[in-house]
Amino acid sequence: MNREVNVTKRVKTLQGLRYCPVVLSANGRIRPDWVLVNGREERHPEGAYYLEWREGAKRTRLSVGNDPATATARRMQKEAELNAKNHGIEVVPAVPQNGNNGHRSLATAVAEFLEETKLTKKPKTLSAYTTSLDYFTESCPKPYLEDIERRDLLKFAAFLRDEKEQAPRSCWNKFSNVMSFLKANGIRGLVKKTDWPRYTEEEPEIYEQEELDALFAACDAQERLWFEFFLMTGMREQEVMYAYWSDINMKHATVRVSHKPDREWTPKAYKEREIPIPSNLVESLTAWKSKAKKGCNLVFPTAGCNPKLNFLDDLKAVAERANLDKDNFWLHKFRATFATRCLWAGVDLRTVQQWLGHSDMESTMRYLKPARSEAVRDKVNQIFGGKNGN
Repeated sequence: MNREVNVTKRVKTLQGLRYCPVVLSANGRIRPDWVLVNGREERHPEGAYYLEWREGAKRTRLSVGNDPATATARRMQKEAELNAKNHGIEVVPAVPQNGNNGHRSLATAVAEFLEETKLTKKPKTLSAYTTSLDYFTESCPKPYLEDIERRDLLKFAAFLRDEKEQAPRSCWNKFSNVMSFLKANGIRGLVKKTDWPRYTEEEPEIYEQEELDALFAACDAQERLWFEFFLMTGMREQEVMYAYWSDINMKHATVRVSHKPDREWTPKAYKEREIPIPSNLVESLTAWKSKAKKGCNLVFPTAGCNPKLNFLDDLKAVAERANLDKDNFWLHKFRATFATRCLWAGVDLRTVQQWLGHSDMESTMRYLKPARSEAVRDKVNQIFGGKNGN
């Protein structure tokens, strides 16, 4: 009985990443980029090819890179090896089998790493690692971890920049994710610091008061509360999404960022914290609570007491309504404005770090922007306003 080896391609579908059968030409070769998704032919230039075969009840999957010709050749080679073995003929494979000579399948290692990430990290982190490793397996034809060299990582960095047209910071992030994957598998020292993608750390942008005035003037009462809450707490988007009424202490004018085990949500770095809020926000929240649906613990719920997922879309809609450039409005900019204003007002770095939930002081120091108030401009005019600076 002859053994069969199938070729699939890991591509992005409406149901997420899937291993889909490839489409074959009349001569039996793989049609580049074409796969079967739910029985229909679709073109997917992204993703890497994989060989699949059975060892009894167990399915084995092996990455063979992103070149269809190589995948075809590897399929034929693997079929020959399996059929020779099936007929009692000893074969020395050209490439070590998974587990032989300490070699580990890259595809298997990726799958195991992502499975562990799913169990220990948040969905957003899992998504970031999944995309990074998908790009890496697409750019790297090596089937085994031990075959990966410095050149493969340099090619990956260039692939991100040139093929995927990623921004410099995105290149760095995805490269870092792959390095974390390799480190978790005991592979270190392949690249030097100078081999990493480079990017310029951009200064955080903040909202000018004129922008905020125009934005809030175009808001209805509900929208104004949403975005004042972002501005006056400095909380991250998901922290606002999962804010409970039990987190808000109206008497002491504070809001907490806390673990929500009932919704399987935890704060970033698993750090809970407390943030003071101004009295005008307390008044707005008190009025909002009096109208809130009974039995729902979320401060900003949608139908069915589910977290609100479209704050950004609503923000851009309000900006457009106010005849502002919606591309200049995003949620994290409220957080940057909160941090910068607190520092301008003289709140010490350590306190602002605690309010923001930063793990290190360096992250908070990015918001130490020069003040641009009228008082500061008056001082500059006094210093340099005279003729020849006198």
